Amino acid sequence: MLTAEDVRQEKEESLVTPLPDPLRYLVVEGAMGLGTSALARLLAARFDARLVLERYEENLYLERYYHEPARWAFQAQIAFLTNRYRQQRTMRTLDLFYQGIVADYAFDKDRIFAELNLAGEDLELYEALYAQMEPGTPRPDLVVFLQGSVERSMEEIRRRKRPYEETIDEEYVAELHHAYASYFFRYTKSPLLIINTDDMDCVNCQDDFEELVHQITKPVHGITYLRPVQGGLFQ
Repeated sequence: MLTAEDVRQEKEESLVTPLPDPLRYLVVEGAMGLGTSALARLLAARFDARLVLERYEENLYLERYYHEPARWAFQAQIAFLTNRYRQQRTMRTLDLFYQGIVADYAFDKDRIFAELNLAGEDLELYEALYAQMEPGTPRPDLVVFLQGSVERSMEEIRRRKRPYEETIDEEYVAELHHAYASYFFRYTKSPLLIINTDDMDCVNCQDDFEELVHQITKPVHGITYLRPVQGGLFQ
């Protein structure tokens, strides 16, 4: 006789969608507050993939940076660089228990923040370290890039009430959105699937999520817009 747990497990297994053969490492990227981690969790569950989430709490300088950016920017950035590098190195070999990997960040993310927060000799030293580390990190087979409004990001930042984010202001978030758009404007490492989170809510709307899953299972080359809007990504 089937138990309630058996029924639940069968239901979950029936919702698993196999990843297409060329796709083994999927990344969800985007500025803070746009739902990258939440979407990565949903996609990992759907594709029966290993979930890799960035461990912000391991950066001992992060809270100090947000309170005194000029003083702690370099230390915080180097801590992020080394932490992300160590985590990325563990992803080079696929786990035998999973079909692939879904992560809520790409190693390249580190450089976006560095170019925004560092300058002069600090940036030069950072670039030298990054150049040594980057070749040893895996390259995504597909990046799902979330673009949205600054207002949406700020709403989520205020809602989640992380202590170290209390001092983040709208000007900084706007600069971050611009930095992400500028970076992905010239991104060529992997196919890029772009979603405007003001138009699609793939975390809270099941229909939008299913549309995304369907698109991911199709071949994606170059830059693809899911539900293109006038002005595109880089307006």
